[in-house]
Amino acid sequence: MADVAALGILVADVLGRPVDGYPERGKLQTVEEMTLHIGGCAANTGVGLARMGVDTAVLGKVGQDGFGDYVVHVLEEAGIDTRGIARDDVKNTSATMVMVGSDSERTFIHYIGANGRITPESLNTEIMHGARFLHVAGCFLMPGFDGEPAARVLREARAAGVTTCCDTAWDASGKWLATIEPMLPHIDYFLPSLEEAREITGLTEPADVARNLMDRGVGCVVLKAGSEGCYVWQGDTTAHAPIMPVEAVDANGAGDAFCAGFICGLTRGWDLEKSALMGSACGALCVTALGTTAGLRSFEETVAFARSKGVDLSD
Repeated sequence: MADVAALGILVADVLGRPVDGYPERGKLQTVEEMTLHIGGCAANTGVGLARMGVDTAVLGKVGQDGFGDYVVHVLEEAGIDTRGIARDDVKNTSATMVMVGSDSERTFIHYIGANGRITPESLNTEIMHGARFLHVAGCFLMPGFDGEPAARVLREARAAGVTTCCDTAWDASGKWLATIEPMLPHIDYFLPSLEEAREITGLTEPADVARNLMDRGVGCVVLKAGSEGCYVWQGDTTAHAPIMPVEAVDANGAGDAFCAGFICGLTRGWDLEKSALMGSACGALCVTALGTTAGLRSFEETVAFARSKGVDLSD
């Protein structure tokens, strides 16, 4: 069975670059580059883990369409177990139009599609409970799963001896804490962005945000803070990992790449600081190429990259 089961949103991303403005209504505008990539938090993190040699399964839903065929094919090509990906007969595969500016900033138009029809009943329990880690990826973009249904899945996974992780996406509904609160007591490692965590807690300072989340039951809080790197709290233990500077091409998927690196560290028995530094290395590599996974590297290549930045991640 897999070391890590990544459960969550699966997306086909159509990227255009550079997009620094939009045409008048009814008019056409050209771009220098337009490509199709895999996307979605579960897919991105799963590919990152598999590329670093971690035995990985991905669970979720796609439609009975060409985008669905593409997503499954890319994951299989990465060596990922896709038996947990269901095909939905009602909705098409989730997709995102990603407009990447000259400064690498991204703007999105998103179709939830089959991701909105993920339910506990549609998931392969054997795969989830057979993994060492279950990573729920893309909370707030799975309306049929977020909240109480996800809490039940996390609770049952922990009862089966599985370590649970979770990250978030932006909550366009604005419900934030009301949605995720039932899940928090069942999450061993919570990896939201600092901006998202501030929305969940209503607090500003990273330490206050982390303490609030731990008071609600989270075991370890990992806050992805962009140019500030990341902050980690577990009980009285704290850690910080700075960014590793690179020339950015596309920031899409950097947070998911960080999750892959951090969880990879956990699978190797590393401490929080070293795992966070691995996450930082993966996030940096991610932004060096267009798309969510093209910049990700093998474990050995990632360690070598970190060494070039003065960070030793060797076992």
